[in-house]
Amino acid sequence: MARRLRTLVTTAVVTLTVLVALAPPAHAQQPIDATEDGGQAFLAFAIMVFVFVGALFYMDRVRRRRSGGD
Repeated sequence: MARRLRTLVTTAVVTLTVLVALAPPAHAQQPIDATEDGGQAFLAFAIMVFVFVGALFYMDRVRRRRSGGD
């Protein structure tokens, strides 16, 4: 019971911290203008794609490991 409560509290604190850290940039309508900063926009997009694909790969790996098969 204590472990579950500790996990819940840790998850809540991490979630709140991430929301507070990421909230100010969310107000910007266009953080990177691709017409002037094409290279920076491409780099930001490439990083976003790699993070997304990495997250999908990780989630699939965890799912396979929990189900016990490949």
